Amino acid sequence: MTGISLSANSFTQNLLEGNRQKCSALAHGFLASGHSVMDLYEHVFKPALYEIGRLWETNQISVASEHLATAITEGILNELFEQIVSEQKKPRRVVVAGVENEHHQVGMKMVADVFEMKGWESFFLGASIPVSELIRFIRRIKPDLVAISLSVYFNFANLLKMLEELRRVFPNLQIILGGQAFSHLSPEARLSLGSVEIITDLYSLEKYIDALNPNSKI
Repeated sequence: MTGISLSANSFTQNLLEGNRQKCSALAHGFLASGHSVMDLYEHVFKPALYEIGRLWETNQISVASEHLATAITEGILNELFEQIVSEQKKPRRVVVAGVENEHHQVGMKMVADVFEMKGWESFFLGASIPVSELIRFIRRIKPDLVAISLSVYFNFANLLKMLEELRRVFPNLQIILGGQAFSHLSPEARLSLGSVEIITDLYSLEKYIDALNPNSKI
């Protein structure tokens, strides 16, 4: 894991310097060395962005630097699109969205990409989706699954509101949750979510998708 850690540290440093070209070269070099896209997301992008977030929260970097790091990473995600889309398509759909007042969307974009790798059609709606708009979109798309992201624990009340509304309108809808905020979840808060799956990392997400029956509607 030493080489992976070095890659993550180098990627973080170049994000802080705003060097998109070097960040892109590091990402593609990591893949060329035999690692998977999942490895890149989980062991390079994820720790780098967590560190960038920590530096911003502790006032060690500006919001401009944090936004630039996010934009660079999102640009590299777009570069990798051709390596992500699976040729073996499944008749399955997922909607990926963030709760209201969430402004971090790179993690959920990676979640959407994992579904694409597994042959699903993913609809990535981004951060801060009003629940009324999400409900309208679900009615139109009729997905098999909805994945909701929560990065900042401060927005937990918004998540509960979103879940309540979704369950009221779509009582049989399968919902999964993920995001950095769930690393701080208390047992009481976990119980308040009801019957819902919390996915802690992309490898767990891949196993979850693989375990779904491909021949049945969720």
